[in-house]
Amino acid sequence: MITVDQVRALAVTLPRTSEHLIRDRVKFRVGSIVYVAFSRDETVMGFAFPKEERAALVASEPGRFRLPGESDLRFNWVEAWTAALDEPEMGELVVEAWRMVVPKKVAAARLGS
Repeated sequence: MITVDQVRALAVTLPRTSEHLIRDRVKFRVGSIVYVAFSRDETVMGFAFPKEERAALVASEPGRFRLPGESDLRFNWVEAWTAALDEPEMGELVVEAWRMVVPKKVAAARLGS
């Protein structure tokens, strides 16, 4: 199980990230683009994820991942149950979500790729 504090510890190390509390929901963003957000009860973590790959992710592990609500289907977004994630996997998901929203040169400088 992962927590908001674990995500925060990673997110604050990613360039251009800021944390916001919006309608009692913790969100991490770059500029105005949210790349990770938690449900109010912190049991679900939403994150940026390519639209074309999300159906396969959800189908592969429906007990861990789910599609976002209908109003968010237009975004590059998927959700995961926090109880179903471990810290290494959370780290990978958060970094990849962040990589989707920053300029390539910023990601390359931080990740060395």
